[in-house]
Amino acid sequence: MSKNILVISGHPNPDSFCAALSRAYADGAAGARADVRLIDLSRTPFDPNLKYGYRQRTELEPALAEAQEAIRRADHLVFVYPTWWGAMPAILKGFIDRVFLPGFAFKYRDDSPLWDKLLKGKTARLIVTMDTPSWYNRFIYRRAGHGVMKRNILQFCGIKPVRITELTPIRGSTDAQRADWLEQAKRLGLSEA
Repeated sequence: MSKNILVISGHPNPDSFCAALSRAYADGAAGARADVRLIDLSRTPFDPNLKYGYRQRTELEPALAEAQEAIRRADHLVFVYPTWWGAMPAILKGFIDRVFLPGFAFKYRDDSPLWDKLLKGKTARLIVTMDTPSWYNRFIYRRAGHGVMKRNILQFCGIKPVRITELTPIRGSTDAQRADWLEQAKRLGLSEA
């Protein structure tokens, strides 16, 4: 039985290096006979603003309803995005705000501070590009952006394990380095399929 993998490209530019990494991962997973779906947020029509919070329902655009169904079906989620100002781009944060809703990704319990994790049984990989050197992100910033995505979002909804691949520094990288990173993403797709 083939694994169902959903790759979410979280860069707002469709010609970005993250978009190329997303395709490389998807190609690797497809080469291992996984059932792969790629959602490119730069080409996905939706309003990233959760206007009313959870007070009032904001109807999902068709693309977001399809994304929820793809997440439901997926065994493994892959998020590919850059770190800007220590965190994910606004388009990816808006996607999460709009899609990972109560009743879909988690459910608060009545009269309790606890919640049910509705996406249990899924795993995830984060492929994150940065200009900040890895050592600096680890020791100075304490990987804050990674922690938000891993603990505060995905594990909060029951997705684990969440593995992280950091590709850095992008600024000043050579064509050869980028080719190596694309090959690394393809190998990850092959190995995780």
